[in-house]
Amino acid sequence: MPEAPSTRPQNPVIGIAFILTGVLALTLSDAFAKWLTAAYPPIQILFLRALIALPIIMGVVTALAGQQALRSRYLPIHLLRGAINIAAAACFYTGLMYLPLAENTAVAFAAPLFVTVLSVFILKETVDRHRWAAVLIGFLGVLLIVRPGADSFQPAALFPLMTALLYGAMMMTARAIGPAEGMLTTTLYIVVGQLVFSVLLIPWFWEPIQWAHLPFFLAIALCSTLGLGLITQAFRVAPASVVAPFDYSGLLWAAVLGWLFWDEIPDLLAYLGVLLIAGSGVYIALREARASRRRRAKP
Repeated sequence: MPEAPSTRPQNPVIGIAFILTGVLALTLSDAFAKWLTAAYPPIQILFLRALIALPIIMGVVTALAGQQALRSRYLPIHLLRGAINIAAAACFYTGLMYLPLAENTAVAFAAPLFVTVLSVFILKETVDRHRWAAVLIGFLGVLLIVRPGADSFQPAALFPLMTALLYGAMMMTARAIGPAEGMLTTTLYIVVGQLVFSVLLIPWFWEPIQWAHLPFFLAIALCSTLGLGLITQAFRVAPASVVAPFDYSGLLWAAVLGWLFWDEIPDLLAYLGVLLIAGSGVYIALREARASRRRRAKP
């Protein structure tokens, strides 16, 4: 994500508090979704999440940025991002059906590694040896969690890996959105895209909803909306180089929630893999932030 504009007052402490709380909210949403995947297909969970969340986030965007923020000049790009997002989220939720919450989350956090690789082959960007080293270390962390060829390997581990690749592709498409488009508008259209594409698929996946499960669908929508809003606000009030590393607090939250509710305890190699993914991601984020500042400083 871009640095907050230099004309905006900077408050790193508030920004860190926002992103920590926002990431916790998103992880809670994932935990509720993991519980519901025992009874409902991922597409149905995504559809109801977007259906409930859309009016909420429209109200928030309007209150913070006015009705003009509801309009976008990049609708085709947003629709493409919506298609990629629904595929990525469906893979993530499918992974939740079979894998521990912490491991599924950790592999999905490899998305920035794919962004770095894709930027070289698609955008022809130059990546220095330090970032390549970070990418290789991050992918080593993925291998320690997935462990292809080992007795403990689960084919379901490919789902969060596909999530990371698709989220990386979605991050790449964000570069086609002009700088005049605000972060709130972009966040809104992520939810719009989820709803548009999930509603097209829902006739093939619908399962009758039990009344007792409605509060959990509502909790998923509220937590995901709150999380996106708080993370967006974190990047608005503090520099990206300060708040971006705290995105990886989601790995800690996922481990704690997995232990509390499903008695999931990753083994030592999985913990090492998580540390390698988080460390490489933080390093890449900091290098990108410094490079961005240097580009802006050039006359």
